[in-house]
Amino acid sequence: MKLNPYLMFNGQCETAFKFYEQCLGGKITAMMTYRESPEPDADQIPPEWHDKIMHVALTIGEQELMGSDNPPKYQEETKGFSVSISLNDPAEAERIFNTLAENGVVKMPYQQTFWAYRFGMLVDRFGIPWMINCDRDAG
Repeated sequence: MKLNPYLMFNGQCETAFKFYEQCLGGKITAMMTYRESPEPDADQIPPEWHDKIMHVALTIGEQELMGSDNPPKYQEETKGFSVSISLNDPAEAERIFNTLAENGVVKMPYQQTFWAYRFGMLVDRFGIPWMINCDRDAG
């Protein structure tokens, strides 16, 4: 079994995933717009959404983060989850936290906790919640 987070956006998916590719050191391996879809019902998507992302995949090591733009009638508020990243490198964990936090909202500052060398929570500029954890043994 393989679990992959699938993030939904309201028109900013391409920008978000290009940002995540740089921030997380991954590689976008697939990106398809609604215009490129072979789905016969794709013409039901409003014209202003034809260049929005129907599906994107970002590979980071052996992990994959996926996403798409939800047409407005399907878009819902992001709630009830966070994308969690665990690292052993304190400097890299802090860099990722700070980069994701740019123009976002820090919910819990990146700091030492009883379970981790450093841990922090934020919602990035695209509305995606993240938890960054640097293992206790890393310090």
